[in-house]
Amino acid sequence: MSQTMSPEDTRSTTASAADAHETREVAVQFRGVRKSFKHTTILPGLDLDIFRGELVTLLGPSGCGKTTTLRLLAGFEHPDAGEVMLDGRRVDALAAHRRDIGMVFQSYSLFPNLSVAGNVDYGLRILKLRKAERTQRIDELLELCGLDGFGDRYPHQLSGGQQQRVALARALAVRPAVMLLDEPLSALDASVRSRLRTEIRALQQRLGSTMLFVTHDQAEALAISDRIAVMSAGAIEQIAPPREVYEHPATPFVARFVGTVSEIPVPREWTGGMVPAAGSGSARTAAAGADVIFVRPEHLSLLPDETGEAVVVERTYAGETTRIVATLGGIELHSQVAAGVDGEMHPGTRVHVRADGDIALRVPAAAAGGSR
Repeated sequence: MSQTMSPEDTRSTTASAADAHETREVAVQFRGVRKSFKHTTILPGLDLDIFRGELVTLLGPSGCGKTTTLRLLAGFEHPDAGEVMLDGRRVDALAAHRRDIGMVFQSYSLFPNLSVAGNVDYGLRILKLRKAERTQRIDELLELCGLDGFGDRYPHQLSGGQQQRVALARALAVRPAVMLLDEPLSALDASVRSRLRTEIRALQQRLGSTMLFVTHDQAEALAISDRIAVMSAGAIEQIAPPREVYEHPATPFVARFVGTVSEIPVPREWTGGMVPAAGSGSARTAAAGADVIFVRPEHLSLLPDETGEAVVVERTYAGETTRIVATLGGIELHSQVAAGVDGEMHPGTRVHVRADGDIALRVPAAAAGGSR
């Protein structure tokens, strides 16, 4: 069974990733950026690199600083200290319209009196491009964004998903150095949201655009990103590819915030397999000398046995999988199995608990903190 990496292993892996990135061109840099509003510090000293042609998502709870970070890059806010750089040029003192940045908002922000083509053409007119070039670029973008044939329609004649496509085409029209997307899909229903995020990702990869995407939706971040920067209290807890963030969270906060996880206290000498009963209480009150393991549902097995010390309290059919919740000494456990192989695990069933496969994170109990 694979165990959690030691701090030395983590530093080695991080160093290797950093070495791999050194050959890539940095498009956006935040260096020691601080920002406060009145007496509240939002960003205490942000450091962040975004490489050319990648899509980075800022993910975190409300108030963590992700939208402030985006607004600082856009030029809608200015830092109290530190540097914001674009293509190696410091831009934190520049006005928003001089930064070569495209912006897509949650609210679409289309011009209601302009047609679809007119909205896309707006920025091109400001650039004073020739009409033939503008027409060609509008046609290309409408086709790219799935709006071919919609050029003569007006915003009120479009669905929410179509309006957001227009906003995306308009932002891309001026070929900005960086695209910023601020919760662009949160106003859409689930099916449109899923389809449009796939389209945005495909478009970004096709054009090689550099994008900074802001969301609080974990599934969205995992599906669309080259890297995810998980933020808490104005700091980046981890920045890594989606799979690494999910499977190997750097901190308890990341483990709790991204996906579902079970937090189980175990003796320091535990090396995997059956999870011993920890008595009453939670991971926060684990005995001195114990560790806490963070286990994803797909790696936690619940084995029906009348002598089991855990009890199933909830069973939810979710199509391809069945989600099962059990309790062990006051600790809530989450398991996930393929539908049809969930056996007799109805509420009230006693089970043994086994941690199979990778442990997402293992830390001393004193470092685990509270649950979310």
